[in-house]
Amino acid sequence: MAPPMLPAAFLDCLRDEGVTVVEVGDWPHRNRNHKGPWGPVHGVMIHHTVTKGSDRTVAICRDGHASLPGPLCHGVITKDGRVHLVGYGRANHAGMGDDDVLTAVKNETSLPPDNEANTDGNRHFYGFECENLGDGEDPWPAAQLLAIEKVSAAICRHHGWGAGSVIGHLEWQPGKVDPKGFTMQTMRGRIAARLDGNAPEPEQPAPQPKPKYEPYPGRSFFMKGDKPALGKTSPILTAMGKRLVAVGCGRYKVGPGPTLGQADVDSYEAWQRKCGYSGAAAKWPPGPTTWDKLKVPNS
Repeated sequence: MAPPMLPAAFLDCLRDEGVTVVEVGDWPHRNRNHKGPWGPVHGVMIHHTVTKGSDRTVAICRDGHASLPGPLCHGVITKDGRVHLVGYGRANHAGMGDDDVLTAVKNETSLPPDNEANTDGNRHFYGFECENLGDGEDPWPAAQLLAIEKVSAAICRHHGWGAGSVIGHLEWQPGKVDPKGFTMQTMRGRIAARLDGNAPEPEQPAPQPKPKYEPYPGRSFFMKGDKPALGKTSPILTAMGKRLVAVGCGRYKVGPGPTLGQADVDSYEAWQRKCGYSGAAAKWPPGPTTWDKLKVPNS
């Protein structure tokens, strides 16, 4: 039994474990806390998404849909091993599950069959959705499995839990099959070895070239409170401005340059309108979808 970590501690513990983290928008304040409490927390739950494509997967898990509002988890683990933080607090990921399973998780004993749905799991579990079609054929890359191992171990290490505090959705709620394509027993073995300091060193991949495009830097990069962060300086802003000019949305009389000005705001809003957004949805700041479409060169 433990209170949930504060967002800053959560971020630190993931990074300390060597997790590659992507912060998506204002993730620390996206939650479903108005629907009920979050905590005490007792474990980590792993899911698969039944989706294809990292951008689409992250967007769905962040925003949800009409019948199941987002966030649908705390982190999305894409096939490249990155963990995209999309929310923090109560999230619609676990649903109702078996109270006997929760007792076993608390005690870190063997899990009983999940034959009841009488306990609120959204309250008690950290949740991670993993990009996979869930058909038993879609592969699980080594980088993605390593990220699942690391995020689980990071949270367990912080709370003083063992690997028995990590379960799959299929072990919690009757009728669920996720994650499909690897066994949670095997994953718990990996997590236990990492917690014991006996995790094997992963095979080192060949050095990867620098990404061609600048990843979305997050909403806080562009804003100061609830207003544009005018005066902020970064080479990313120069690269962004040049791309806005290239796609016909430049509203510059001088520049673009590295300092955020109103011309950058006007130009990006023109780009968001060109992408089909209107009204408030087209306003500053940039969102991850239009940013990825703009293809800002890595700076």
